[in-house]
Parts: sequence; structure tokens; C-alpha cells
Amino acid sequence: MSQAPSPSMQAYRASVLHFRADPAFTPDAYSWHEDGLLIVDGGKIHAAGDYARLASTLPEGVTVHDYRGKLITPGFIDTHLHFPQTDMIASPAPGLLPWLETYTFPTERQFSEPEHAREVAEFFLDELLRCGTTTAMVYCTVHRESVDAFFEASEARNLRMVAGKVLMDRNCPEFLCDTAESGARDSEDLIRKWHKRGRSLYALTPRFAPTSTEAQLRLTGELAAAYPDTFIQTHVSENDAECTWVRKLFPKARSYLDVYDGFGLMRPRAMYGHCIWLDDDDFARMAATGSAAAICPTSNFFLGSGLFDFEKADAARVLLSLATDVGGGTSFSMLQTMNEAYKVARLKGSYLPAVRMFYLATLGAARSMQLEGSIGSFAPGLDADFIVLEPACTPLLARRAERCANLEELLFALALLGDDRAIRATYAAGHKVHERLPQ
Repeated sequence: MSQAPSPSMQAYRASVLHFRADPAFTPDAYSWHEDGLLIVDGGKIHAAGDYARLASTLPEGVTVHDYRGKLITPGFIDTHLHFPQTDMIASPAPGLLPWLETYTFPTERQFSEPEHAREVAEFFLDELLRCGTTTAMVYCTVHRESVDAFFEASEARNLRMVAGKVLMDRNCPEFLCDTAESGARDSEDLIRKWHKRGRSLYALTPRFAPTSTEAQLRLTGELAAAYPDTFIQTHVSENDAECTWVRKLFPKARSYLDVYDGFGLMRPRAMYGHCIWLDDDDFARMAATGSAAAICPTSNFFLGSGLFDFEKADAARVLLSLATDVGGGTSFSMLQTMNEAYKVARLKGSYLPAVRMFYLATLGAARSMQLEGSIGSFAPGLDADFIVLEPACTPLLARRAERCANLEELLFALALLGDDRAIRATYAAGHKVHERLPQ
């Protein structure tokens, strides 16, 4: 073509994969172009398809980045993790509650110091990008300083991130305890400061029901109603001992999930971490309210919490996504998280195809967050957040990839054998924010 290219237009040649629907329910759920082209303009997706069809549409002078032999997908989306727990990942404990008391709370105490919070946030975000994660739902600490530090660091990288100040006004150390009123006041101030500022989005973040009084949960529900386009994130039904504790603290609630429902905290953009011990009524309620489940297999294995029931959740058509849950989770890598999710499904008697795992880590997560109009696929106009996967990143993966007969086998090999080394490059809003140079 003869017209001058947009100064910001770039093109990327590789195999290109993205999703239109959940492969568990829709046969033609994805688009895969074995020799594909992704065109980006102004930080947005311009087009994605076969190279043979799209190459001729490029204006003269547009740079085509050659990633042949590699796979481009939307950036991974991690729907549940804790940036203050970066430095205590892989800490030994006999279960969730002693792990919180011994490691989590003392570590989070340090985040009242802005300089410390900023340094950890920088490392945390670099680690996410190294693992191909371009969006995450992130827990900060009770300190406002931790939220400011996180969003300042993500804003500097122009990342689409969701985060919020943790709310705790009981059953926690005094040095981490706020009040119902101060927690609500701080949260509203932070919403006004950060929500929808650039690519930042705010999440109301009661840690979990045992550490919030009814007064705090009620005020959080009021904020959720007053700011309906904010997010909600918390934990539910992760661990047997935790569930027993909730029954004692909230004896009138039908279930652990019902505690949140009673305070108006179940709605679209509400993300519930773990969801292991939910019953059929709970899953039905999640589906009815548009609330979503963040499945955290590495954390659940590490803490011995239990196995997520994919079949029961799918029967109710609950919105699902995958999450690392760092630092209970033992890896920032969504590929390693897929590896463990596959094993969870097998141990529960079901099967999780690789195409579904990649869906859950991209468009499935975006839909769970009600962000499919911004991220999660290569539909024109969406943010150009994408990654380049390198099947030849290790000798073993390269050998297995050479023998893959179809896309499912290739994705399965990446999920079961891949880790951060498989991420050749990470792009956010069309700009390269990480590159792993060939060894």
C-alpha cells in the first residue's frame, strides 16, 4: 500500500493464538494462525490473522518483528496474589492459619515504610513481566503507603493492574489492625486517587471474613454499592480450619460465602480466591451474581488446603480463572500454575485440556474481571498486551515441541514443561516491557 504508516504501527510475525469463548462449552472457541501476524497501532490491537492475508495490508515502512517458530498469545492475567508476600514465598508452615501468623503478618508490617513498599513493588512487577503476566489482581497491605507504592510502580510501566488496601479490624496483630471507619475512609480516598487513573483500577479488599467485623463488612458493601465499577477481592473456603472458624464467627450465615453475600459483596467484578469447600448452592449463587472464582492450585497444594472442583463449578457455569496466589503460591509463572491446575483436575476425576488452561489465563480471566472489552484477546481496539512464547527455551521442551502433532500438544507441553524461561518477550500497551535474550 502507498499510504504512510502510523508512526506507532508495529507488526509481529509468529504463530498467533487467542480466544473468543470458553473451549469447555464452545467448539470453535479460539483462533490459531500457524503463520500469523499481529498488528498493533497506538498501543491497541489493529488486526490479528494469517500472515498471507494481512501482510499485504501493511503500509510501506511498517516494521515486521520476526518471531517465527514462536507463539504469540494475549498476556497472562493472574487474578489473585499478594505483592507484600514476595519476600516470604516458600516459607514452611503446617497450614494456612499458622503460616499467616508466623510469616505473613510480620512481613506485611514493614509496608508502612514507603521506601520498602516501593522496592518490593518494583521487584514484584518485574517478576510478573518476566513470567508473561501483564495484568493481575493484587492485595497490598493495610497501609495506604503500600497501595500508593504499587500503583506508582505499575503506572510507570503503563500496566493494567487492579489492587487495593487490605481491610482488617480484628483477629490480627495490633500493628496491622485498622478500624471499620478508618479502613472505609482510606479505601474511598484511594478509590478517588487511583481508580481509572491511566490503566490502574481499584479493588475493595477485605482480607477474609475472620479478620473483619460485621461493621467493616457492612461499610465495605456500602462502598461497593457507591462505586459499582470498582472491584472486590477476598478469600473464601480455602481451608477446613478456616471454614470452621467462620462458622463460629458468623453462626447465622448459611455458608462462608453467604457471609459476603449478606453484606452486598457478591456482584460482577467480585473475585473470590480459592473456593475449594463451596457447595452447589454456593456455586449457583456465584453464577447468579456474576461473581468469579480465582483457582490457586500451587498455593492449595503447598498449604494442603484441598482441590478445586472444576466439574461442580462448570455445572453452575461459574466464571473461572487461574491465579498464582504468591506468596502461598510457589511460583509467579502462570505456566507452572497451569501445570498444577491440570493435576488438580485429574485428582478430582476430571480432565483439563491445555486450550482451556490458556483460555482461563487470558480471556477467561478477563471475562471474570468484566474486562474483556479491554484485555484478554486480540479483538481490534483492545489493549495490546501480549507475550511471545518460546517453545525451544530449554532442551527438553524444544525436543518435545518438535514432536507435537497439533496445537493442543504444543500448549500442553508449554504448560507442563514451561516456566519463566518460555517467555521470550512481554508487551504492555504495545511496548516491550521484558525480553529474555537467547542463551
